[in-house]
Amino acid sequence: MDPETAGGIRLLCLDVDGVMTDGRIVYDEHGVESKRFHVRDGLAIKLWRDAGHEVAIISSRSSEAVTRRAAELGVQHVHQGCRDKLTALESVSSATGIDLRHAAAMGDDLPDLPMLHAVALPIAVADAATEVRTAAALVTDTPGGHGAIREVIETLLQAQGCWDDLLSRWQTARQEG
Repeated sequence: MDPETAGGIRLLCLDVDGVMTDGRIVYDEHGVESKRFHVRDGLAIKLWRDAGHEVAIISSRSSEAVTRRAAELGVQHVHQGCRDKLTALESVSSATGIDLRHAAAMGDDLPDLPMLHAVALPIAVADAATEVRTAAALVTDTPGGHGAIREVIETLLQAQGCWDDLLSRWQTARQEG
């Protein structure tokens, strides 16, 4: 990953199934779908937003769980049921005023490729399809749904020189009396 590119990223676009989750779809006996989100990814998304950056969720599927998780994290740009992720990405770019030269996108499977090809920093999770990993400038060490978003956000914020300041709220200095 080019440090100059990482330093200029202001918009992070995320796929859901396989990136925010491990890609498995679970239905209970009543047909109700559930998803598992990683808490460290959620904190990282909040830190990304605290640094003044934007997050978008762009998914081919629609889910109430995603709507709820996005609301919990304060993510305003949520596009679900997208047959054309590139159009959704362009809509987010327009709404935020952030050019795609300052955008990154994370994906795991073939429907994410148009989005990945359009941004400055295409990112694949460790367990992404071969074609997605090949298209990516950055491939995480962590699989989707297991903290891959945290890995990426931490890397970007470190490249931007923001990580230590954001981390400082949890650092405590022992006072000697």
